[in-house]
Amino acid sequence: MAKMNPLFILAFFFFFSTVRSDSSDKRYKEGDLVPLFANKVGPFHNPSETYRYFDLPFCIPDHLKEKKEALGEVLNGDRLVSAPYQLEFQKDKDSLSVCKKTLTKEEVANFRSAVRKDYYFQMYYDDLPIWGFIGKVDKEGKDPSDYRYYLYKHIHFDIFYNKDRVIEINVRTDPNALVDVTEDNEVDVEFFYTVKWKETNTPFEKRMDKYSQPSSLPHHLEIHWFSIINSCVTVLLLTGFLATILMRVLKNDFVKYAHDEETAEDQEETGWKYIHGDVFRFPKFKSVFAAALGSGTQLFTLTVFIFILALVGVFYPYNRGALFTALVVIYALTSGIAGYTATSFYCQLEGTNWVRNLLLTGCLFCGPLFLTFCFLNTVAIVYNATAALPFGTIVVIVLIWTLVTSPLLVLGGIAGKNSKAEFQAPVRTTKYPREIPPLPWYRGAIPQMAMAGFLPFSAIYIELYYIFASVWGHRIYTIYSILFIVFIILLIVTAFITVALTYFQLAAEDHEWWWRSFLCGGSTGLFIYAYCLYYYYARSDMSGFMQTSFFFGYMACICFGFFLMLGTVGFRAALFFVRHIYRSIKCE
Repeated sequence: MAKMNPLFILAFFFFFSTVRSDSSDKRYKEGDLVPLFANKVGPFHNPSETYRYFDLPFCIPDHLKEKKEALGEVLNGDRLVSAPYQLEFQKDKDSLSVCKKTLTKEEVANFRSAVRKDYYFQMYYDDLPIWGFIGKVDKEGKDPSDYRYYLYKHIHFDIFYNKDRVIEINVRTDPNALVDVTEDNEVDVEFFYTVKWKETNTPFEKRMDKYSQPSSLPHHLEIHWFSIINSCVTVLLLTGFLATILMRVLKNDFVKYAHDEETAEDQEETGWKYIHGDVFRFPKFKSVFAAALGSGTQLFTLTVFIFILALVGVFYPYNRGALFTALVVIYALTSGIAGYTATSFYCQLEGTNWVRNLLLTGCLFCGPLFLTFCFLNTVAIVYNATAALPFGTIVVIVLIWTLVTSPLLVLGGIAGKNSKAEFQAPVRTTKYPREIPPLPWYRGAIPQMAMAGFLPFSAIYIELYYIFASVWGHRIYTIYSILFIVFIILLIVTAFITVALTYFQLAAEDHEWWWRSFLCGGSTGLFIYAYCLYYYYARSDMSGFMQTSFFFGYMACICFGFFLMLGTVGFRAALFFVRHIYRSIKCE
């Protein structure tokens, strides 16, 4: 594994440097043509359902050019093409005609359908994002059949510059320049645009700051800090309570066991010491267990590196595709960690078929993700949406998986197999397992998972809304420091609640704690998916088969990733705790 570290670090910093230099840093002279690209259109409430700009019958420029996109930008659904508007640097224009055209009945119907669904458009001017709505609905009549649908035909661009650089651009539509598209009749229309340039003192380095402001407004920050304080109180109360109870109970246990050994060696043991010969008995389905640990460790490492990039400012607003590029690159580079962890632990559990374990590790998370992607990409192709990946992009992803992910996974597996590490158990395991006594229903796996998942979820649910509103809406999330604090709190609560439930399980003489600790740690992922149902139906206006399938499909993969990652955290904490308490007593 040591041989892979320089490669990983080199690739990491190469990615960091390329992402940081991606933003536009061009200087212009008066009259220079500043690039304006039209990106996409789509229903405002369905962020995944976007289409190419010229899928609607807008004016098409004489020389239509497509902008080459990076991997992350394509994954983000960006499809940039040259816009029909000419915006020269510092050149004002007043009601300049774009084109005259006669809209056919079909084109009128397309525009009317788009206006009814509240379509917006997105463009990029010198890498600055701009948005606008394509029309409006007049709802003066109470009955929907009386509604009137209007298309905007005049766009105003207000552009701010500082010396030779573009600083800001705003777009607005003329509410009086309308085209009635209510009826299925041919319509003659002429589209116009106006450009006004204004000077500003805002430095170029701060031109993206305005996109960060919405999430930094005082009332939003108050809510975020309330979430942090609420989570911290939860953590302090939980950890304090558990630490006090466990320390007192364990101290009494240690004193009792020491007293029993001195005065009555033949006295029957009870509680967690009674099962010392079974507590380190290897779990069932050890290959799946080791694969889950390997995948969870990789996802945990991926999350940590994503936070590092976020905290140093890589993911500034509308750095198009940076997050998706980071996810693909870092996941590929960390696959060796999954292979090493899974195979090493599998060999510690005296597993023999390490090759099958390695294949299982590689498919445990990627398999469901690949099947989900195939289905959703097919849906996007049927809808002709920009979310459908081009064949070339799919080939690139397959090549990354074939040439980077798989070789590193195999190298990690070989390193894990050759590590020759042995499982460290402080007590001997008996030949035959003891029978587990009958336990009440609330000590079953599902009630324990519900209890274990609820507390960590309660510490993060306020922040979850803002994450969902950013990923599945149009809000901007930039307060990564607060998100990182919430992530740390999530890990602490998950570890503590898993340790507590493991102790209660052992005290009830149930020695099958391995899988239980993993399931209890990862159960927060199930609560997050349950929150998806609440968010979709109660907090969002998303609709339609495509948006619904994308939301629940990709969120299922994300929640499964959380399940693996937090399950690994829970098991590692429980393993550390179990080793500690059994190392502290004398067992015959």
